[in-house]
Amino acid sequence: MAAEPHVDSYYAASANGMVDHPTVQGTVAADVCIVGGGYTGISAAIELAARGYDTVLVEGNRIGWGASGRNGGQIVTGFASGMDKIRNQVGEADAKILWALAEEAKSLLYERIREHAIECDLKRGYLFAAVKPRHIDELRAEAEGCNSDYGYDQFELLDRDRMGEEVASAAYCGGLLDHGGGHFHPLNYALGLARVAVAGGVRIFEGSPVIGITGQANPVIETSAGTIRAKYVVLCGNAYLGDLVPVLRRKVMPVGTYVIATEPLAESLAKRLIPNDLAVADVNFVLDYFRLSADRRMLFGGKVSYTTMPPPSLKSSMRRSMVRVFPDLAEARVDYVWGGNVAITVERSPHIGRLSDNIYFAQGFSGHGVAMTGIAGRVVAEAIAGTAERFDAFERLPHHSFVGGRLLRTPLLALAMLYFRIRDML
Repeated sequence: MAAEPHVDSYYAASANGMVDHPTVQGTVAADVCIVGGGYTGISAAIELAARGYDTVLVEGNRIGWGASGRNGGQIVTGFASGMDKIRNQVGEADAKILWALAEEAKSLLYERIREHAIECDLKRGYLFAAVKPRHIDELRAEAEGCNSDYGYDQFELLDRDRMGEEVASAAYCGGLLDHGGGHFHPLNYALGLARVAVAGGVRIFEGSPVIGITGQANPVIETSAGTIRAKYVVLCGNAYLGDLVPVLRRKVMPVGTYVIATEPLAESLAKRLIPNDLAVADVNFVLDYFRLSADRRMLFGGKVSYTTMPPPSLKSSMRRSMVRVFPDLAEARVDYVWGGNVAITVERSPHIGRLSDNIYFAQGFSGHGVAMTGIAGRVVAEAIAGTAERFDAFERLPHHSFVGGRLLRTPLLALAMLYFRIRDML
């Protein structure tokens, strides 16, 4: 089966040397088979190969084809659920372990880029933008809590004037600058990780969607053109795992999100709009997020679709959102518009665990997957290698199924999100 090409995005158009990998043919044997060629799967592959495991990674389309190659490229601190919720769920001791893992996730990402010279336009600095005065109080509480409870001192609270020095927009009344966050070219990072994996001995197969997994003691992974026999399986399909494992599908909801990229902006205009080249996201529940690319395009993301079908008139709708924030971009040409699915959980925390003693999974990063996926791959590898304490901390996070079953869960979620949209407007 031929791999489906990458979505027509700015990232695909500016990718660094995509490499073709073969499809699975006949029968392949390995210690570990990883399903999914995004950040989680590649990270797990790197970690397992470094521990001496004969590792195969199988991807239905191309490396980075899903969210890892389409996302907003924003490196965010912590968990989408917030640490207060996590502490209430698992207690203070596990909350501290999980916070430390989230911090290690960012360090791991920066370390891999540096160590392996991955060219992915890395920039430091992430800015949470307050749309309403109540957001300032929420951001202040977040910063103070992370500092007092976890010793995180990288947050800087900005008033309206200071915010104006970072983002030339009247849309915001303040913000929270995270000096520990950042942004990058997500597809080039995924491709760079894949090169690291191959150099470490990982065998990668593309264009080989997994259509079934049989057996538990000795799993057989069936693809469209061949089979893989492995001692361990790691499921990293996330929003694109589909119906392969129904019990996992019930724990996540694929949600569409979208990005536009303008033409390259004049250097003076780009410098005026975001002087210090930060990644920015507002703190509405249904948020806008944006940043500048290396060639000074405005990459502006937002909107959501709970059917995973793009909203009508997507390009013009996204342009209107961008111009509301930056009126100076009213005449800027939009060169690319694309979207993709992220997997959210009910609790908005990652869903990481085991289906059996030798079948593992990691999914549901809920918009914080750019960094968190890397540490997910690492703790899964640790668990397979026999050291599961950090993996177990993730596994203790509670996760409920989305209500409504297969037919009703999407409309029920859409109704719930309508409440949050209305709250954003108040």
